[in-house]
Order: sequence, then structure tokens, then C-alpha cells
Amino acid sequence: MLVFAIILVVSGALVIGALWGLYGYMPDWIQGNLLALAGGALMSSVVLEMIQPAIGESGLWTTVAFTVLGAVVFTAIDYLIDEKMQNKGGAGLLAAITLDGIPENLALGVALIGGNALQVAALAGSILLSNLPEAAGGAKQMRDGGSSHKKILMLWIGAAILLSLAAIIGKTLLKDVDDAVISAIDCFAAGAVIASLATEVFPSAFKDGNHWAGISTAIGLVLALGLNQLGG
Repeated sequence: MLVFAIILVVSGALVIGALWGLYGYMPDWIQGNLLALAGGALMSSVVLEMIQPAIGESGLWTTVAFTVLGAVVFTAIDYLIDEKMQNKGGAGLLAAITLDGIPENLALGVALIGGNALQVAALAGSILLSNLPEAAGGAKQMRDGGSSHKKILMLWIGAAILLSLAAIIGKTLLKDVDDAVISAIDCFAAGAVIASLATEVFPSAFKDGNHWAGISTAIGLVLALGLNQLGG
């Protein structure tokens, strides 16, 4: 029961964030600084919870290969959405959350198999910290771009369901998978996160939050670092 509660809270943050972005009052500077906070948290998580452990499990070259692959795949999808489909109204953030969220939630599911409570809380907290403001900002951008509230909400609910399924698969189907495979999944996620930070998160954060976004980024990084330390 606890497993499903954790998955529900982490993925449900996407729906809560989308509702906030659609119906709540959110000045641009708050949106920008929340995105910066999420970006800082993800910076810490990428290094400490994905890349660093993968080097020990799979070696440097495998880590590099799958990290770059994740960045290439995300960048290609983001390019298609922004340039070919002419859809810049938050769809890039939705793609960012979905693409890096699937392997992240797979990793969360695996952590639920044998990780201690603090380790699970550290990973779940980092994902939650990034999901909420990113979903709020993405939904608001979609709304400002002219998409209907119903369509936007359905897209974010679909993303939440997809990420929940990824976590459940990680908990059940990947139970006996070799650690090297899990490391490759984490590295792919890390590459996608890095690319999304560079192309979607930080540009939007600086545009809306101005120079305060730099401070918010540092706060997000420190918060995620604290969660990582709690997890041991």
C-alpha cells in the first residue's frame, strides 16, 4: 500500500501542478523561480543519484554513451515539437517531464524493492520537487498558447498515468534485472534531464524569474543535496 501511495504522490504532483497552472494565480516571477528551483534539484539528482552510481556499476564509457544517447533523443523530440510542429506553448516542458520521468520512475520503482525508507524518500522527494513547478509552468504556457483547459488537463493526467506505470514496472518487472541495465536506464534519464535543463527549464526560468532564478537554482540544488544525504 505504501508503494502505491508514494507513486501516487510523485505522479499526482503533475496533475496538481497542472491544475495550479490552469486555475491558480501564478505571477511570472513565481513561475520562473519555481522552475529554477526544480532545475537546481535536478542538477543535484542527475549527478548524485544517476551518473555517479552508474560509473561504479557500468564503467565510465557505458555511462557516457547512455548519457549522451538520452540527451540526443530528448533534443531530437524537443526539436520536432518546437520547430516542426510549431508547438512551443509548454509542450517542450511536457516532453521534458515525460522523457526523463519514465526512466526516473523506473528507478524509483527499483528503489522501492530494496532501498531503505530514507533512500526512497530522497529519490521521490527530488522527483516531486521537480514535477510540481514544471507541470504548473508547462500548463500555464499551454493555456497562454490557446489550448483548451480540458485538453491540457488530459495531457498532464496522461503523463501522470504513464509515469505511474513506469514506477510500477520498475517495482515488479525489473526486480531481478542486472544492476548494469538499471544503470543504463539511469544514465539515459540523466542525459534527457541535462538536455531539458539547457533547452527548456533554465531559459524559461531566467525569462520569467530574471536574476533571482540563479538564487532559486542554488536553493533547489541544496534541498536535493540534503535529501540525498538523508538517503545515505
